[in-house]
Amino acid sequence: MKKYLLALPLIGLLAACETQDQALLATTATGAVIGAAVSSDDDRLTGALIGSAAGLAAGALLLGKNERGDCIYERPDGSRYAARC
Repeated sequence: MKKYLLALPLIGLLAACETQDQALLATTATGAVIGAAVSSDDDRLTGALIGSAAGLAAGALLLGKNERGDCIYERPDGSRYAARC
């Protein structure tokens, strides 16, 4: 259980206003930490690599394409929208 607490600070990065690149970096890093945490001691690097790939793919799917470099904001109801920073 303590392993999952390592991911909490990285998940907090997703809550703030961020550009597309920052959001993808945060999802990739979070995936790497979770992948390393759930792997056995012998294959932590492999777990981190697989987790980072999964985090990058999930971030790309969830965030969509944002070519203008806008910030992603979240409404109180949980929906997200893009607007100028």
